[in-house]
Amino acid sequence: MNTVFQTISDNLVFVLQFLGLVILAFLIAYAVEKAVKRKNGDTERVLATRKIAVIGVFSAISAVLMVLEFPVPFAPPFYGMDFSELPALIGAFAYGPVAGVMIEFCKIVIKIFLKPTSTAFVGELANFVISCMLVLPASIIYLQKKSRKRAVIGTVTGTLIMTAFGTFFNAVYLIPKFAQMYGMPLDAIIAMGTAIHASIHDVTGLVILCVAPLNLLKGTLVSVVTILVYKKLSPILKDSRK
Repeated sequence: MNTVFQTISDNLVFVLQFLGLVILAFLIAYAVEKAVKRKNGDTERVLATRKIAVIGVFSAISAVLMVLEFPVPFAPPFYGMDFSELPALIGAFAYGPVAGVMIEFCKIVIKIFLKPTSTAFVGELANFVISCMLVLPASIIYLQKKSRKRAVIGTVTGTLIMTAFGTFFNAVYLIPKFAQMYGMPLDAIIAMGTAIHASIHDVTGLVILCVAPLNLLKGTLVSVVTILVYKKLSPILKDSRK
């Protein structure tokens, strides 16, 4: 009985931590977007009705892309590559950082219904937080002055921040939390990395040789595709705001 109670207690704390991070990301995005709009004399609401409808569509697409993840040869199987950040980044460029955060959160909710968690929800938390580290900086930089150059600067900056933060966050929180929530010894997780890279002997080696390259590759691919397709999609997305 005590074990069951402890498990429920741990999950409750984890859910509250997750929601706290969601609220924090939303507040940061809202404050920045509101400030930039005020500076530019833009009176459009941050969350207009038509925006919300498009955010819903983008969230659904993003959730499907999250489900369609595939393994990479340089990381253990619980790390997969997906392109769920693509709709979020496009949406954030078109409608602002708040839209990007909302797409990231809604995709997690939809994804859980499409495919139940296999990582005790740690993977979902990781995806949300680390994805926001790409989407938020990129869209905030682009929001200041919407140009192709700013889009490139924003996505490069976002990719580097996502890679650095994702590596640190995995080392100090996500991997130990995954071991705790999933009931897998930390040594066993490290051993899965060692089976791929013989030089991995601890969590630091695991995140440097597996997590960092994965986030760098993902951020680069998502950024390149976004820059290539956004110009063509932009007129359509702008029409949806009217």
